[in-house]
Amino acid sequence: MGSGLTLAAAVAASVLGTLPPALVDALLERGETVDFPAGGAIYRESASPRAWLVVDGLVRVYMTSPEGRQVTVRYARPGDVLGIAVLVGGPADVAAQTLAPSRLFRVDAATLTAAGRRDPRVSWAIAEELNRRLYDTLQQTAVNAFGSVRERVAAHLLDLASAEQRPQGGLVAHVTQQELADAVGSVREVVARVLRDFRQDELVATRPDSVHILDPAGLHLRHYQSHRQPGDVGERSGS
Repeated sequence: MGSGLTLAAAVAASVLGTLPPALVDALLERGETVDFPAGGAIYRESASPRAWLVVDGLVRVYMTSPEGRQVTVRYARPGDVLGIAVLVGGPADVAAQTLAPSRLFRVDAATLTAAGRRDPRVSWAIAEELNRRLYDTLQQTAVNAFGSVRERVAAHLLDLASAEQRPQGGLVAHVTQQELADAVGSVREVVARVLRDFRQDELVATRPDSVHILDPAGLHLRHYQSHRQPGDVGERSGS
């Protein structure tokens, strides 16, 4: 595990920390902490509604086309909650996997949804969380479409490597510098400089036909921080 949060700190940093204390106590009592290896599947497309709080690690939420291509919807870090939207709207065509060894807390869906139906404070907190997730999705779309070369390279490496990852396996993107440049709309020389910087920061190790991601969370920050809105709930943790 990395330098994540304690469960109490993760709750406080998340939307759960804005809920009435009695409800938080009930959720803590009825939920459970689960450890996932790197490459572990948290949920698959159209799975039954459930919610998870990220305590430690990094989680990628993505969609898959009929041809098998994947696109990242969002990344979740310590203090982020997964699955609020499906509790409200039902199963969605998204899946989630861990990019590093991760610890998550399973939120009791029945308890949270029942409270949301009867308590307007909880309903409003859920609405605020859905609004934050919308902004996260818009920010990820902006990275995919308009990010700098550095941001697009970081995002593309994570996407490629996670698509091939197996449980407890490392993150390796099997791609040449030219293929990477083509994918992000740049030229090989620029991508080579970006990869050199990533190597110097000990984020990746490179070979002629592959890139081994050494620090997924650190690489993720290369394209995440410049697009995250100040004041987001997850930032209160300082993660």
